[in-house]
Amino acid sequence: MDEHVHDEKSHIRCKAIIEVLGKPKEHVEEAIKDYVEHIKNDNELVILSEDFSEISEQKEMWSQFVELDLVVKGFAKMVGFCFQYMPSSIEIQKPESLLLSHRQISDIFNDLQAKLHNVDMVVKQQKLENDFLKKNLHTIINNTILICLRIGKCPVSKISKITGIEENEMGAYLEELLKQKKVKKDGDLYSLA
Repeated sequence: MDEHVHDEKSHIRCKAIIEVLGKPKEHVEEAIKDYVEHIKNDNELVILSEDFSEISEQKEMWSQFVELDLVVKGFAKMVGFCFQYMPSSIEIQKPESLLLSHRQISDIFNDLQAKLHNVDMVVKQQKLENDFLKKNLHTIINNTILICLRIGKCPVSKISKITGIEENEMGAYLEELLKQKKVKKDGDLYSLA
């Protein structure tokens, strides 16, 4: 066997980048440190060094990453590390190549498929819940507008102030209620139909 080819139980040295994105800033800083501590407690992973980036603001969120130089005990654990800790990138440094059996490769793909199916199920469930919440929120907003108009004719600005919905967003709801003939418009004033 070539001295650079190792089996699936060989130790793997790699660099991994793990990123945390969120807010507030303090939560992100604490979360990434806790994440690294959790990795350190895994007896099949050895962190040789850790290099934390400066925290930065990105579109109203905070981001920080850490580059880890680590040793992983075996290829199966390497795959497990990727599933569990979801590094944004991984660079295997040693060994140069690995020898895996068809059974080990099948196990890796089956683990990957199970994870993907689980993620797909979660996404579909979240979409159903999101659609349900959007529909109910839409109904609540329409009902709130109708309740506001019970007091009499109102301009968009007053309806917006009462409901707390921005005037530019209120227009779409009022247009829909006009089409449904639940409200009517007289100049700049809206009232119940």
